[in-house]
Amino acid sequence: MDPILTIVVGVTLLTVVGIAFGGTFMLRIVSGKQGANALQKTMFRAGHAHAGVLVTLGLVVALLTQAAGVSPGWSASGSILVLSSAIFVPAGFFFSVIGADPVRPNAWMRSVWIGFGVLVAGLIVAGIAVITAGVGAL
Repeated sequence: MDPILTIVVGVTLLTVVGIAFGGTFMLRIVSGKQGANALQKTMFRAGHAHAGVLVTLGLVVALLTQAAGVSPGWSASGSILVLSSAIFVPAGFFFSVIGADPVRPNAWMRSVWIGFGVLVAGLIVAGIAVITAGVGAL
């Protein structure tokens, strides 16, 4: 694996500790030990779930592009874009409902849409790179 992508993957694995800690926060909310209104509960669940899924997807993209023999630059680009979405999307869900008893999400929701755009870009880059590597191997 490319050294840059290896470092990114290693750092990403360490961020899973933060996601796990977020799980304990979710347990406090669900059990009623941490106050949150219905909107906050919904958005916190969505943020936590998206963080875990997108980090997992980013790691899978890194492994698949490497296994397919994609060049290091394209492999890292696609993987890092997908992994970046794992920051933007959850941040939008979490920060959009910060505060005492919000009734609707704030402007931070834009981060969710930015994250989805980054995700799509990363998947397109990685998908085309894998297809190109496959065609080149024929």
